[in-house]
Amino acid sequence: MNLPSDVRAIAGQFQLAGDFLHAEPFGSGHINDTYRFTLAAGGARRRFVLQRLNTAVFQNPAAVMENIRRVTAHLDEKMSGATDAARRGLTLVPARDGKSFHSDADGNWWRVFPFIERTRAVDVVESPAQAFAAAQAFGQFQKLLADLPAPRLHETIPDFHHTPKRFAALEKAIAADPFNRAASAKPEIEFALKNKAICRVLLDAKLPERVTHNDTKLNNVLLDDATGEGVCVIDLDTVMPGLALYDFGDMVRSMTNPAAEGERDLAKVEMQFAVFEELLRGYLAAADFLTPAEIFLLPVSGQLIAFELGLRFLTDFLSGDTYFKVRREGENLDRCRAQFKLFESIRRQEPAMTKLVATI
Repeated sequence: MNLPSDVRAIAGQFQLAGDFLHAEPFGSGHINDTYRFTLAAGGARRRFVLQRLNTAVFQNPAAVMENIRRVTAHLDEKMSGATDAARRGLTLVPARDGKSFHSDADGNWWRVFPFIERTRAVDVVESPAQAFAAAQAFGQFQKLLADLPAPRLHETIPDFHHTPKRFAALEKAIAADPFNRAASAKPEIEFALKNKAICRVLLDAKLPERVTHNDTKLNNVLLDDATGEGVCVIDLDTVMPGLALYDFGDMVRSMTNPAAEGERDLAKVEMQFAVFEELLRGYLAAADFLTPAEIFLLPVSGQLIAFELGLRFLTDFLSGDTYFKVRREGENLDRCRAQFKLFESIRRQEPAMTKLVATI
């Protein structure tokens, strides 16, 4: 996509007033194409975020946008009158035809949000306080959506966190072994088979269905530049029905480990207990709707999500790296090994985590 002319043309399809000044690629996401552009009107400048939805990943874009429309409208209503309310939720800018998106002649789906000023997104936890802020924001997000009126949201990626189905996909990949890679992943396959029982730990607990974010990485919360507070939860494409503990587990998986996702030196892969403690305190400070069963299972949720992602990396490695982008051969296997090591680290610290949960 050429800048700025194409962005200018797409931005013109939305209900925006002002002169288009400039645009640039924006953010660190790997799924959608994201740009930030600036308009000038009445002597003032305003910035906006334009995104092209990745329809290869989200194959029902109408369902994605319907979910986002409903969720953002509900959050706006719930936060009406709150201090700084305009910065605490995403707002869809309507297209000229009144829809929440613009679909171009090539079948691309576009949406625009006002840029939330005086905030930043952080990719890697820099302090336990950031973990607290992010977890509190995600907990508040779940709480505000707990009374979202019917109907049920669409499942934008069906069975996204259905771990037994992820395990079944691995078994199928092992049996097919289309690229003759199973032999090189024998220890990882054996590890997965040995730990199969954890796949049903949350499903068998009969936990209540919630509206969940399903991608609770640190950089999906905008942090206030001055205070560090979690201001706004972003990246709503995967908001759909799920278990609250999927979100908390993904926080633990993604924020407590300082190592890179494909880290080869597994000695660097470790759950940092101090970060877990702040995640727990921040989340529980907001998520006062949780049942006793949900609270009891908080320590195991990170194990499950780390194991699940390890299964997905291993499956993709065996299948020829068809889902996750790789920069080198064997990268998905390295990612799998790192997630399985993190799973072991979290499991080893489970007694201390359980004790902490009981004291909060």
